[in-house]
Amino acid sequence: VGETIEGDRYRKVLGRYPTGVTLVTTTGEDGPVGMIIGSFVSVSLEPPLVGFLPAKSSQTWPLIEDTGVFCVNVLADDQQGLVDLFVGKEGDPWASVSFRLADSGSPIVEGAVAVIDCSIDRVVEAGDHWFVTGEVTGVECSDEGSPLVFLGGAYGRFEGRR
Repeated sequence: VGETIEGDRYRKVLGRYPTGVTLVTTTGEDGPVGMIIGSFVSVSLEPPLVGFLPAKSSQTWPLIEDTGVFCVNVLADDQQGLVDLFVGKEGDPWASVSFRLADSGSPIVEGAVAVIDCSIDRVVEAGDHWFVTGEVTGVECSDEGSPLVFLGGAYGRFEGRR
């Protein structure tokens, strides 16, 4: 307690914790918008709330915030290519993505293993990020595929034991 935490060391420690990979989407004035988020979490069952943490430096988050709604697409283990599309800064990632619209008007990406449609509940400052909570307004789940997992700088799939 009280020690100075070095940035690289801190990132390495956090990299030992596996996370799911989500594409948070909405439809703005100029069309569909999306950002890759690994910091997605279930917040509450009653009422149903979820959360995610976009960086304050994100250029996409303000576009999502302006709409008041978003959809969390839990990516399948064969959708790593979507990560590359949406993290890259070149071109329109939506040009090669199949999707349909949720009740909120937010894109649901074909092949996602789970979908959580939301309205923004609140936005709280959290260091160099925002903590966004969303009230869940709709859900879908596929019985096909496994979720994409990120661990130690690499993507993969979870192989569980029962």
